[in-house]
Amino acid sequence: MTRRIALLKTLALVAATSALTAFAQEDYPTRPITMLVPFPPGGVADAVGRPVAEAMGRYLKQPVVVENKGGAGGGIGMAQVAKSKPDGYTMLMALSSLVVLPEADKVLKRAPMFQLDQLKPIARFSADPTVLVVNADSPWKSYAEFMAYVKSNPAKVSFGSSGNYGTMHVPMEQLKVATSTHMLHVPYTGAGPAVMALLSGQIEALSTGPASVAQQIKAGKLRALAHWGDGRLAALPDVPSLKELGVPITYAQWSGLFVPANTPAAVVDKLRQAAKFAAADARANQAMVAAGTSFMFQDMPEFERYVQTDAKDMAGLVQRIGKVD
Repeated sequence: MTRRIALLKTLALVAATSALTAFAQEDYPTRPITMLVPFPPGGVADAVGRPVAEAMGRYLKQPVVVENKGGAGGGIGMAQVAKSKPDGYTMLMALSSLVVLPEADKVLKRAPMFQLDQLKPIARFSADPTVLVVNADSPWKSYAEFMAYVKSNPAKVSFGSSGNYGTMHVPMEQLKVATSTHMLHVPYTGAGPAVMALLSGQIEALSTGPASVAQQIKAGKLRALAHWGDGRLAALPDVPSLKELGVPITYAQWSGLFVPANTPAAVVDKLRQAAKFAAADARANQAMVAAGTSFMFQDMPEFERYVQTDAKDMAGLVQRIGKVD
C-alpha cells in the first residue's frame, strides 16, 4: 500500500510538472529574450539582427535584446547558444560560418566548439555574396589591377577577416586557390574591426557582405572591385562578379536565426511566426535596405534543407583549403 501511494504521488507530480511546462510554453514569452550576435557591432549579423530583433519583439510583446559576443570567427557565441538552456529565451543570429567552423575543427584536429546538430534553424533572413573591397586611396581602380599587383608581389598584400574560417576568410581562401596567389591573412574579432583596419590602412583588402561596407563605399572611403555572386547586385550595380571576370567561384554570406536543438515545439512555432512577421515588416525592411542588404527570407523547413546542403558544400571547401594559419 505504501509503495502504491508513493507511485501515485510520483505520477501526480509528473502530471503537474508536465502541465506547468505546457502552460509555460503556451504563455511564452513572459520576459525579455536575448538574441546573441556572435560578432562585435558593425558586421552583417549585427546589421540584420537589430531590425529583426526589434520587429520580433513587437510581435512577441517582449523585448528582444541584442547581445554582441565576438571571438573565434563567431564560434564562441555560437557555442554559448548551442549549450544554453533550450527554453526560447536565448537565440542566435548566425552567419554562414556556422556550418564551416565544426569542419574547420576537424581539419585542425581540435575539440569542436559546438556541433551543428546542437542548434535548430528557425529562419534565414539574408543571403548576400561577399564583396572584395580596398581603401579608396589605394592605387587599384579595378580587380585586374589589384590581381596583377597580388601576382607580382606574393604575400605582400594583406587582407582582414572576422577570424579563421569565418565568412570573410573563406571567400578569400577560395580566391587564392582559384588564382594561384598568396596573400597575408590578418584575422580580427569581427567585420566591424576588420573594416576599421582597412579604413585606417592596416590592411589592403577584405571580402565581406555588402551591409558591412555599403555606407563606406557610398561615402567614397572604400572601393568595391568584385563580388562572389552570380549576377550584378542591386546595391552595387557597377561592380562585376568574379564569374564575369573569369574566376569561377561563388560564395554567399547568409544570416539566420537558431535556437538550442531541444527547444520545445510550441516555443519554436512562436519564434517562427515572429520571424515571418519581421521579414514582412515595413520598418525592418527599410532598415535592411539602409544597411545595404535586403531580406531573402526562408521559413524553417526550407532553411533546414538549405543549412544541410550548405554544410555539405562547405565541408568539401574547408577540406580543399586545408589547415591555415
